[in-house]
Amino acid sequence: MKFSKVIVLSMAMFWAVSASAQQPPAQPLTYWSCYAVKPGKEGDFLNLVKTVGAPVRDKMMADGVVLAWGLESTMLRGHGDTTHCIWYAMGDWSAVEKVQNALNARLASLAEEDAKAAGEGRKKGQKPAMSTAERIQDAVDLSKTKDYLTRDLVFVLGKDMGAGSLPYTRYNFVKVRPGEAAAYRATWEKYNKPVLDKLVADGTLLAFGLAVEEVKTTGDLTHFAWYAMKSLDGMDKVRNAFLADRDRRSAEEREAITAAFLKEIDPDASRSEVDQSIIFRVPGQK
Repeated sequence: MKFSKVIVLSMAMFWAVSASAQQPPAQPLTYWSCYAVKPGKEGDFLNLVKTVGAPVRDKMMADGVVLAWGLESTMLRGHGDTTHCIWYAMGDWSAVEKVQNALNARLASLAEEDAKAAGEGRKKGQKPAMSTAERIQDAVDLSKTKDYLTRDLVFVLGKDMGAGSLPYTRYNFVKVRPGEAAAYRATWEKYNKPVLDKLVADGTLLAFGLAVEEVKTTGDLTHFAWYAMKSLDGMDKVRNAFLADRDRRSAEEREAITAAFLKEIDPDASRSEVDQSIIFRVPGQK
């Protein structure tokens, strides 16, 4: 996510989903929880992520319920309400339910532990430590928290999943005009996907996709394309690849491509975001 800030949208990213020739293409779901971390509380927030939710997501990934998960923050600050997003990718809605139930159970267990510790502290005349709920409230402006659920319509992985790295992800958000969704996807797959396919094949990109909100929460945006890379020099390579692709075409064809996209989207609503991973976990990672 991040649709209001912009999201979503970490990254949907790298999960170990493979599809055989007999199976339909993978269309993973990604759940995004985006937070407005208070200035100076970034370290406290990261510690909460690692100690509260990470054990749950790691266990769910070991069990095959979560395909990958991570935490990312936007490089360009000050353009939205939220600053950090936790994302986790899954294969279907049943996995969403399992993860949500596990996270709720984890929070309930921590609340019980906090209450027990506070009671024992009071008996000894000690001031109770902050509870998990209080630590969350201290680090995050909860009134600005936003959740999103997205689905990748197109999802392509490279051979190198970037295990051990902290990838950068660019999101390009667009608002497709009413009735033009199928045409937009066809245009995008015809003219943009082949360029991105080559960049995955040569190792420039780790993965890319074209996604929508599975549960519609905003009218500002309808689709977003994303691509992930190990380092920011990939941004120049992507730009150069698209320039080279368009330059090799005739002027008439370039005009036709531009006209098709302008017919299908509201260009004034388009915007982009670049996020950097703070945590990035895929299966088998040490």
